[in-house]
Amino acid sequence: MDRSAKIRELMQEKILFLDGATGTMLQSKKLKEEDFRGERFASHKTNLFGNNDILNLTRPDVISELHLSFFNAGADIVETNTFNGTALSQADYGTQNAVYDINFQGARIASEARDQFEKDNPGSIKFVAGSVGPTSKTLSLSPKVEDPGYRAVTYDEVEQAFVTQITGLVDGGSDLLLIETVFDTLVCKAAISAAEKVFTDKGKKLPIMISGTISDSSGRILSGQTAEAFWYSVAHAKPLTIGLNCALGAKDMEDHLKVLSRIADCGVSTHPNAGLPNELGDYDDTPEVMASYIERFARGGLINIVGGCCGSTPDHIRAIVKAAESFAPRKIEKKKRQSVFCGLEPCIIDENSLFVNVGERTNVTGSARFKKLITEGVYETALDVARKQVENGAQIIDINLDEAMLDSVKEMRTFLNLLASEPDIARVPVMVDSSNWDVLHQGLKCLQGKSIVNSISLKEGEETFLERARIIRSFGAATVVMAFDEKGQADSLVRKVEICKRAYRLLVEKADFPPEDIIFDPNIFAIATGMKEHDNYAVDFIEAVRQIKKDCPGALTSGGLSNVSFSFRGNNPLREAIHSVFLFHAIEAGLDMAIVNAGQLTVYDEIPADLLRIVEDVVLNRVPDAAEVLLEAAGDFKESAGKEENTLQWRSESVEERLTHALVKGITEFIDKDVEECRLASANPIDVIEGPLMRGMSQVGDLFGSGKMFLPQVVKSARVMKKAVSILLPYIEEEKTGAQGSSRGKIIMATVKGDVHDIGKNIVGVVLQCNNFEVIDLGVMVPQQDIIKAAIEHKADIIGVSGLITPSLEEMRVLAEDLDEAGMSLPLMVGGAATSPIHTAVKLTPSRTGGVVIHSGDASDAVYTASMLRSDKVESFLLEKAESQEREREKHRNKSGDQSAKMLSFKEARKKRIR
Repeated sequence: MDRSAKIRELMQEKILFLDGATGTMLQSKKLKEEDFRGERFASHKTNLFGNNDILNLTRPDVISELHLSFFNAGADIVETNTFNGTALSQADYGTQNAVYDINFQGARIASEARDQFEKDNPGSIKFVAGSVGPTSKTLSLSPKVEDPGYRAVTYDEVEQAFVTQITGLVDGGSDLLLIETVFDTLVCKAAISAAEKVFTDKGKKLPIMISGTISDSSGRILSGQTAEAFWYSVAHAKPLTIGLNCALGAKDMEDHLKVLSRIADCGVSTHPNAGLPNELGDYDDTPEVMASYIERFARGGLINIVGGCCGSTPDHIRAIVKAAESFAPRKIEKKKRQSVFCGLEPCIIDENSLFVNVGERTNVTGSARFKKLITEGVYETALDVARKQVENGAQIIDINLDEAMLDSVKEMRTFLNLLASEPDIARVPVMVDSSNWDVLHQGLKCLQGKSIVNSISLKEGEETFLERARIIRSFGAATVVMAFDEKGQADSLVRKVEICKRAYRLLVEKADFPPEDIIFDPNIFAIATGMKEHDNYAVDFIEAVRQIKKDCPGALTSGGLSNVSFSFRGNNPLREAIHSVFLFHAIEAGLDMAIVNAGQLTVYDEIPADLLRIVEDVVLNRVPDAAEVLLEAAGDFKESAGKEENTLQWRSESVEERLTHALVKGITEFIDKDVEECRLASANPIDVIEGPLMRGMSQVGDLFGSGKMFLPQVVKSARVMKKAVSILLPYIEEEKTGAQGSSRGKIIMATVKGDVHDIGKNIVGVVLQCNNFEVIDLGVMVPQQDIIKAAIEHKADIIGVSGLITPSLEEMRVLAEDLDEAGMSLPLMVGGAATSPIHTAVKLTPSRTGGVVIHSGDASDAVYTASMLRSDKVESFLLEKAESQEREREKHRNKSGDQSAKMLSFKEARKKRIR
């Protein structure tokens, strides 16, 4: 029987059951030191009591009896007694030389118990999962608090330890592997890589289950990754299941399983503890209590495989089987292909995503300051450079440590290890950048998330190209591919497209590389150099992007932005103008990301008209002598830019226009003075927010939406707005204190999980409070369950959520579903740059049957919406909104040509409204 194929088949038909705890069950056997020693270790120098894995060699009868007890309880899969079966863990007992035997015998004992059970119960099919624990070591965390860059072991040592263990498990007869209780994803990656090496060596591939452990209610594993980031970081293994075990117990596992169930394209498993350990170390969940929680998982269609971890006995498994066996397994569906990169959190890029900024300043070849810091070993300040890039809006950071006087391999390892200890930096994905393959390979061995390699190319031939691509793939990373082949760097449109198409075919057809993990860099070269042959470089790049997006479906495009303006080093105003114009046109052609200085981008619409015309002539090569004109004018623009900065002509405008200018430009220097002037001229301090400040932010939003302003600039604008609001708040609070009137209702507000942007939400909150609404602000990155919990706790009347980035839309949809599931009918208001009336109508409203979802465009709209929801006109207001949303849906159906959607008539829908 092909058990690998059989388990995949059965998993589609029914929920399968895993066994329970090995450790706590063995503790109940009251074994003694001599049981652990047996004959083989009778004279061993170290005590072996508690080394459960060694019992495979000294008391196989006890282990066999344990396996059979779980089979008899209804388990379909038993785990081998090898949780600590690596040399790294066995070294604590001095038994590391027995590792192969421990695993071989562990698998043999379990497979014999399996065969015995099947013989005694004809027609039954059971499985053995080789248990691969997390080891006692970490690769993403330092065991020394005082030395965050220290690691007790290397990636290679961990991988080799797993190779030995897994070889024994495969040789002993395991049907599949279970890499479980993962608390450090980089250690898990080493286990995945080791498994693939063993499978290749043996010519035999087993299914792999992967199971992480959430360390607390934050929803993160110990090394800091969210459940989503954990999945995306290991998805390259194409596992049989992804899941969670141990830690929280079944009671607190559901929300995290929902996350995995929503995003994973494989099975979902869980084997939680029998509750949390009490003060005596015992587990309090009875079989019936644990089974009641797991019945919810099964009823909700969340699981394919379920069992128990610490504290769970055969009685627990028996109760779980009884509670869940009648439910259908979770349906495994293919997910939409999209590019996802991860640090501690995912960065998702799909057709709805905005341009992605890759921070460039952590590059010793491009930043003299960063180079000096690394060369002198001032790593703490060097980390601040990375932090500043993230704060300025970089969604990915590029790290390059190539320098002739540096040991770049060592420096990459040191810097990335230190970076891992800084959650505010490590939350974003890392692009490891080097022209040295050894440096790139070392970088991959330091990153637990799904990173990006920058770069590989065909310059050394197809064999080397594919070899490196396969190694990158084994880490689950993406790669930048330079338009470079055996003949050299592509400098024409034809060559750029030709090389990228060839590389695409090789990667997809021969290296099994997902298209969405390929990022083409068609080479950005300097323009306006004074050489005619360089005049069309920008146009060639832009057109190459357009063709690559068409001819290489799924792949992304990128480039190093600063190269295009290299001719004008020292003239920053001119360089920034060239960058802004180039990006505007390249993004329009399909450019997905670029390596940029996230703190230095000018707004396209703010470029002086005469400069814009000349720069566009050069970038688009519109006139024969464009480069010469720009070269001649360069000094004038540098000088005039300086004069403008010195004379500050914009300061002569009205205070309202000055505030708008400061917001768009991200200038905080005069904000205190201007806000105070505007406050004194206004009837109420809130009028300053609702008037000039909101108009300024509206202009920022329009520029952002039209691609004339980029995320780093929006972040700078948000800081200005935040400072302005903070100046006004004391005056607003003072007025509120003196104001009469009771609360018009309680509103829970939050920025959804995965999104750190809050300025818009904060403004809306202030304005609502000024209109006598009580606002409970939960902050940013708020999980759905916390929003629902707060709404219940505070007896809220309305929930308002915000999001700036595209992935926030999916979080809002899930929240809408979760509100229904929780039986909560209170209205949900959504707002933020990512949202829109049509998305609300098409995606969010249909996700709720027990309540309404209403889009709110700005603070004024939010006040109107909240007021109507709490008024006696609510019925007519909701009717008006329902009609408006139906028109949006109809418009969408007509636009998309979707005639298949079976929509209720509005009259029928009204009959089903919540009363």
